[in-house]
Amino acid sequence: MKTLRVALWMLVAMALSACVTVNIYFPAAAAEDAARTIVRDVLGAPEAAPAPAPTPEPGARNRGAAVQLAGSLLNLVIPPAQAQQPNIDIRSPAIDALRASMRARSPQLAPHYRAGAVGFGRDGLLGIRDLNAVPLRDRATVQRLVADENNDRTALYREIARANGHPEWEANIRDTFARVWVEEAPAGYWYQDAGGNWRQK
Repeated sequence: MKTLRVALWMLVAMALSACVTVNIYFPAAAAEDAARTIVRDVLGAPEAAPAPAPTPEPGARNRGAAVQLAGSLLNLVIPPAQAQQPNIDIRSPAIDALRASMRARSPQLAPHYRAGAVGFGRDGLLGIRDLNAVPLRDRATVQRLVADENNDRTALYREIARANGHPEWEANIRDTFARVWVEEAPAGYWYQDAGGNWRQK
């Protein structure tokens, strides 16, 4: 009964402030999911198993029913807002082509990740950490691979933002990918921390 009373007071408060603002914000959680999908695809990492559904705590069912009732009553008083639920679309011909290019290059880069010659930069790009870890005859090849990878990554971040109708999200997408590349990298790979220092995972 107390929960119902609280829900009704919430309904009254919301009805009094019937101003509804619809904001288009950067969908951080959706961007992280999209980045994780692409990074796992490129690095060849297996998809994670879905987490088990949480067990509801006692009394949660009653609270959920009260909130649902309050929402239904509110919809009678105030028409529901047509708020957009932003999502990140990672399917377009350009994105698919970039993913395929990066996926094909990944086996060539893998030995250089393991050797510590190449690592994940804090800007979402690759960096050459120690060219001395590469035989002299292969150094030009490694530099070309890194340059090609960085061109694809830059284009990927821009294309994801453009494909979702929000070119202004490019920096957010790049930052999200920068973090996810490191999180999904195998142990032993190198990455730059926030201060630009190289660390081994």
